[in-house]
Formats: sequence, C-alpha cells, structure tokens
Amino acid sequence: MTRTPDYEVSSGNVFKDLGLPNAEELLAKAELVRQISVILEERGLTQTEAAELLGTTQPKLSELLRGRLSGFSMERLLRFLKRLDQDIEIVVRPKARRRKEAHLSVTAA
Repeated sequence: MTRTPDYEVSSGNVFKDLGLPNAEELLAKAELVRQISVILEERGLTQTEAAELLGTTQPKLSELLRGRLSGFSMERLLRFLKRLDQDIEIVVRPKARRRKEAHLSVTAA
C-alpha cells in the first residue's frame, strides 16, 4: 500500500512557515545575501578577495554566505551591494488594500 506523504503548502516565506519573529526582514536579508553571492560568483572572487572588497573579514563573509544572517543588518548588506557597484532603489508606497498589514520585500532586477 502506497502512502501519500504529508506536506504543508508554503506561504512563500520559509522563515514565516517556521514561526520565526521578523520573518519578512529575514526573507529580505536572505534575498540580499543571495544577490551578493551571485555577484561574487560571477566575478570569480575568492572569499578573501571578496571580504577585502566588502570591508569585512573572510570568516564573517563565510558565515554570511552560509546563511548566518545574525550580526548583519540590512544597512550593512546594502553597503556590501554598493561596494559591488549595484544601484539600490527603495520604494515606499501605501500597503495594498487586500493586506492586513504593511509588507517588506526585496526584488532584484
């Protein structure tokens, strides 16, 4: 007899699904880190070279690239992206009427 595995449909935010506080901020940080990682990979930089460029240490960069977001503010991640010659645009607008509360998201072009 074959049993269908139990599963739960994701909300689209794994941090929210895990019940973590500040889930939207964690997801936004994760997306910023993903962008940083993609850029570093495209440039073929070693972690040591990248850390020097970003103004941090190789061990700290390694932690960040492994998803350890604590100790890295949104401001610091945005500063890293600027050092990687990325334009950053922040848009503030009224929340959508269908939402109960305001929303935070990161979109990469």
